[in-house]
Amino acid sequence: MAAGTIRYWAAAKAAAGVAEEPYTAETLAEALDAARANHPGELVRVLQRCSFLVDGDPVGTRSHETVRLAEGGTVEVLPPFAGG
Repeated sequence: MAAGTIRYWAAAKAAAGVAEEPYTAETLAEALDAARANHPGELVRVLQRCSFLVDGDPVGTRSHETVRLAEGGTVEVLPPFAGG
């Protein structure tokens, strides 16, 4: 298992009630499942609309089960943003 940090931005931060928290997971799917379990309710809905960066790289349309997490890594949770 890899340990790292999940950072929540904007609506995801508001829904989670924290700006960041640690994860222990092998894949992005596992880390997000733990986040949903830790923050049931609004965060579960917000995550459905989010984009994700893993160590600065966009996840895009890749299956979250296939995105491996590195020891000391960072997952950025990015809700849709408006403006320019």
